[in-house]
This record gives sequence, C-alpha cells and structure tokens, in this order.
Amino acid sequence: MKNKRLLAGPYLFWSVSFVVIPLLVIVYYAFTTDEGGFTFANLAQITTPENLKALGISVLLSLISTLVCLVMAYPLAMILSQKQVSQTSFIVLIFILPMWMNFLLRTMAWQTLLEKNGVINSILFHLPALEIINTPYAIVLGMVYNFLPFMVLPIYNVLIKIDSNVLNAARDLGANPVQTFVKVTFPLSIPGVISGITMVFVPALTTFVISDLLGGGKLLLIGNVIEQSFKQNSNWHVGSGLSLVLMVFIIASMALVAKYDKGEGGTAF
Repeated sequence: MKNKRLLAGPYLFWSVSFVVIPLLVIVYYAFTTDEGGFTFANLAQITTPENLKALGISVLLSLISTLVCLVMAYPLAMILSQKQVSQTSFIVLIFILPMWMNFLLRTMAWQTLLEKNGVINSILFHLPALEIINTPYAIVLGMVYNFLPFMVLPIYNVLIKIDSNVLNAARDLGANPVQTFVKVTFPLSIPGVISGITMVFVPALTTFVISDLLGGGKLLLIGNVIEQSFKQNSNWHVGSGLSLVLMVFIIASMALVAKYDKGEGGTAF
C-alpha cells in the first residue's frame, strides 16, 4: 500500500505545482486590488457592455461550433464503429494524425488557405473569391477543424461498446433502422455525446488564438479580452476575475459529465 502511494507522488506533485497553485494565484488576484484589499470589482467587470458582448459572441460561436461538430462527428463515429477492428484503427489513426501537429501551426495553415490570395482562392480561377477570412465563419471553421476529433472519439468509444445483441433484439421486435437509432442507439450513446460536447465547448469558449489568426482581431472573444488584460494591459486582477467567471461554465460542463457519463460502454442508463 505504501509503495502504491509513493507511485502517486509525482502525479500529486505535478497537480499541486501546475494546477492547484496557479488556480490559487488566479483566485487571489481575482478578489484583490492593486493595494491588496478585498474586492468583487474584478468579477463585476464581466458586466461591462464590452465584456458582455465578448462573452455573448464567445458563447454563440462556441455553441455553433459544438453543434456543427456533433452533426459531423456522430455519423462518422457510427461509420467507424461498424468497421472491422483493423480498418477502424487505421481510419482513426488517419483522423487524429493532424492532432500531432502543433495547434498554432494548424490554425496558421487555415489562415494561409483562407486569405484573399491564399491557396483556396488561387485554385478557384475565375470563380468569385471566397472572402471568409477575418469573419465569424472563419473562426467557426477553425474551431470545428481543431476540436472535431474531441467530439468523434468519445462518441466512437461509446458506440463500439454497445452490445450488438441489443440492436438485433430491437430489429427482431419490429423496429426499423430509424426507430432503432432513436430509441436504442442514441440514448445509449448519450454519455459519449455529453463528453464530446464538453470537450469541444470548453476549449472553444476560452480560445483566443483562433479568433486572432482567422478573425484578424476584428472580433473580440472573451478569451481575447482576458489575454489582453494579462499581456497588454498588465492587469492581472481584471484578467483573473474574468477567468474565474469563465470557470463557472467549466464547472457546469463538468457537472453535466458527472450526471450523464457515469457508466461504461454506453450502458449508463
């Protein structure tokens, strides 16, 4: 037993050093002034018109990106779950291969593809130019591209664990493919869907690199506001306060996961 506790030592050290301590620092700055006095003013900065607008746009684009990812990921996950093991492993490997590349480089690649004189417009020849760069559409595209694997993999992991006998029983009882999906497959895959939604929505809500590169800085998300508070304005108090407000969304997402993602193999219900 003591040896097992010793093995957990490095993990405990890592968690305390890079999770607990930084979080405590954020909490300290969020509730203090420059003079060290206690205040709620930093958290109240989220109520300013500019920050509320940035938060609203962030939530909207994150919801759209999450919905697009779900619509694209679910059919793909179903197709992968019906393949043979060797085929599935290869296809999944190809699908997650871009994730081995740095996040920043992947986003910059899309910037090169979408710009007015970029690769996509250069191959359109005499067709109208695709003016999508520096727009909300480009930001959503960047979010979907970067976070789609985080939606596919949880759903796929749940679908492959659903017992095929359950689906066969539904068909034997007279259910057509649509009824089987609506009443059996989808309800059993809810834990994977909830996990995927959480894994996409949270990073999409807090991102600032995608909006900087693909939005051209014309559209401020709440992540950009927090970044500017820390880096440009050197106001750690306001930045920490806004960061703490965003944690409410993260905690809510974790609560959803704890509620729906309790079982394994899609049999949580």
